[in-house]
Amino acid sequence: MTTLTWQQTSVRFAQFLALTKPRVVSLIVFCAVIGMFLAVPPAVMDLHFAYTVIAATIGIGLVAGAAAAFNCLVEQKIDAIMARTRARPLPRGELTPPETIVFSGIVGGIGLWVLNYEVNALTMWLTLATFVGYAVVYTVLLKPMTPQNIVIGGASGAMPPVLGWAAVTGDVPYQALLLFLIIFAWTPPHFWALALYRKHEYAKAGVPMLPVTHGDSFTKLHVLLYTVILSAVTLMPFATRMCGLFYVVSAVLLDAVFLYYAIRVYRNYSDQIARTTFRYSILYLMLLFTALLIDHWFVA
Repeated sequence: MTTLTWQQTSVRFAQFLALTKPRVVSLIVFCAVIGMFLAVPPAVMDLHFAYTVIAATIGIGLVAGAAAAFNCLVEQKIDAIMARTRARPLPRGELTPPETIVFSGIVGGIGLWVLNYEVNALTMWLTLATFVGYAVVYTVLLKPMTPQNIVIGGASGAMPPVLGWAAVTGDVPYQALLLFLIIFAWTPPHFWALALYRKHEYAKAGVPMLPVTHGDSFTKLHVLLYTVILSAVTLMPFATRMCGLFYVVSAVLLDAVFLYYAIRVYRNYSDQIARTTFRYSILYLMLLFTALLIDHWFVA
């Protein structure tokens, strides 16, 4: 009986964990933590800083997970249609909407409490605004209404480094906004590469993604144009002396690869190259922010 109960508990835990989209949240938390470490000079590393980083990471991660769960609730019918999401707990009937609402509320509430009492009020309010921006403005309003959902809704997805910066400094200077701008410019080519090879699923689900409403050629051109914009934006930290030579060399190399894929998407499209571009875009963001961290902590 004990073994059976433990197995049931493990399965239940896995189902609720799946609601939080762990892979997406891990990238969010990663960018937030990078923002924390970029906000202070290496000499500031002490126990107080370490505690703030841990508390902020937990708080931001919990609220991000709650937002993901709410997103799953709103989009359960869409998720049931699309191949990449139909295995989520709600479409499979493993969890109910009331359970999801309670779970999202508890997890998000704990996260906000941690941020308010263990970090600072500014980070709590910014994180709450990010939750509303993603879970309500993007998921409920923008995504079903406009093909520009990714562009406008990308503002909430670009907030993690700002949250991290605010957590350790209690401020949002221009450097944090540059990090925001990088992710904001990265979001359209990242998601539109995915939308290109998933367009039939989006069309079936009634989601007005750009390739569904404006066609492949228009979308491929915008993937390329936004990648060019992104490449220019990634040079701004160097132009403003926020970072040094190691970062700018890394950024140029990473941008060159992204541009190569974007040009291939535009000129020689295939679903395979779109998939490769989408996957590379995730690696790109992680390596770019890692380069920022190395430049700030180990090279500068």
